[in-house]
Amino acid sequence: MTRKSQIERSTTETNIKLSFDLDGKGNYQINSGVRFFDHMLELFAKHGRFDLTVDGKGDVDVDAHHTVEDIGICLGLAIKDALGNKSGIIRYATAFTPMDEALSRICIDVSNRSFLVFDADFSNPKVSDFPTELVEEFFRAVAFNAGINLHIKVEYGKNNHHMIESLFKGFGRALREATRVDASIDGVLSTKGQL
Repeated sequence: MTRKSQIERSTTETNIKLSFDLDGKGNYQINSGVRFFDHMLELFAKHGRFDLTVDGKGDVDVDAHHTVEDIGICLGLAIKDALGNKSGIIRYATAFTPMDEALSRICIDVSNRSFLVFDADFSNPKVSDFPTELVEEFFRAVAFNAGINLHIKVEYGKNNHHMIESLFKGFGRALREATRVDASIDGVLSTKGQL
């Protein structure tokens, strides 16, 4: 079973090409035009062991918002497409991820029920070229387009870079576990018979 997807999205604000392999090895090639965001996506791919390529061109001269959100939309759509009917997946996962003084918790349910709970307080409005408020925007776009229930919390931390890095690594780790196929699961893990 191949669990791969390619998504393209073109608007007046962005042009995004994204490919995603759920069963990859952590290979990546990322170019969004927002270098700190590239680094976070690289961490997501490496620690989730997904193969991910992103070629994003957007109006970053205006703001990084459109590019970050649209890449989140594309990643969410790619996750949903790659999962197919979700037969045999574990469905749930939780990842606690330390990054120096910071610790995050990611809880995920790959349920086709989109929801995001985001609890993180950043002390700086930006890390490098990346507005910290876009962390929540990115994860909202992913969750609602992938059809996943995603709960995100920075338990504690002082360094904004470390806090955000912990979230992206943790999301990769949790998504890898939740989408793992377990041969003992017959069909989908739901009393409804579908997800």
